[in-house]
Amino acid sequence: MIPKTAQLLQIPSSQIQETMEEKPQKRDKNRQKQLTGTLRNADELLQQLALPAYLLAPAQAASTHFSMRVPDAWLARIKTGDLDDPLLRQILPTAEELKSPDDFSTDPVGDQEARVVPGLLHKYQGRVLLMTTGACAIHCRYCFRRHYPYADDNFLTQLPAILDYIRADSSIHEIILSGGDPLSLSNGRLASLFQKIQTISHIKRLRIHTRTPVALPGRIDEGLLKLLQTIKLQTVIVIHCNHPNELDERVLETLSDMRKCGLTLLNQSVLLKGVNDNVDTLVHLSERLFSAGVLAYYLHQLDRVKGAQHFEVEDAKAIALYEVLRQRLPGYLLPKLVREQRGAGAKTPL
Repeated sequence: MIPKTAQLLQIPSSQIQETMEEKPQKRDKNRQKQLTGTLRNADELLQQLALPAYLLAPAQAASTHFSMRVPDAWLARIKTGDLDDPLLRQILPTAEELKSPDDFSTDPVGDQEARVVPGLLHKYQGRVLLMTTGACAIHCRYCFRRHYPYADDNFLTQLPAILDYIRADSSIHEIILSGGDPLSLSNGRLASLFQKIQTISHIKRLRIHTRTPVALPGRIDEGLLKLLQTIKLQTVIVIHCNHPNELDERVLETLSDMRKCGLTLLNQSVLLKGVNDNVDTLVHLSERLFSAGVLAYYLHQLDRVKGAQHFEVEDAKAIALYEVLRQRLPGYLLPKLVREQRGAGAKTPL
């Protein structure tokens, strides 16, 4: 039997359709093609990438706890037959996910403790985080919310209570949209949310945390770009990119288009063993991002979530790597090396 938390993360196709698409009569055919081009089956993944059959059984077992989801746009960047490909490592379910060290948990950053209203987290002074959806374009195997009970935070039904909480606290100046991925919502639902947020007089900034421009660049269509331009608040888009190979020409063009809309673009990465735990990779990443108008923001130490322990880089190695990175990059391209700690009032620098 699949545990309840695992069931919550097996997002039904109907739910993904509802959150990621407009109503049928308004669908854009190209966008529909982009959103449906997604692998959810480990057997098909191994076949398409010419990977050995012995990976299938553990991949299927791990997928019962946290489902696999890989957009075609991401799949196309993975080198066929290469087990060490850094993009493959981020999305391939493995037997290592089934281990359960005692010092890894299902809620490593204290999301549930910070939940003041279903769907709203209030951890830090002046900022709240709104859980807009459980849907995401890609399921990264190290995701710190892989066990989050999204079914308890129905965005549509909880939104009135969420907005009432924010209106009642004038110390809140910034709203962070997260999930899942807020850009999984349709343009119509995003437009309605933006309008409601902008009626709250003490909100100065809107921040959107998203993996979509990198994982599924086709979602950033003309309609969404126009919608983002209509936001009257200062708007910051924080993308998530871990390796320069994620940044093909389509992604770079998408990021440049977003930058031309007047948006501030930042990037946060997670330091991942076997993916980006070397200086050359991180230098190239910061420089390639900057070519598209994106500034490095955070380099996170791994959140210690159950199922992701094999991605952890020891603190001593992370700090040594960072010291070399500091010498190689100008200050404006150097991300802050941080960890999020349960109950802390801000990110903790290492």
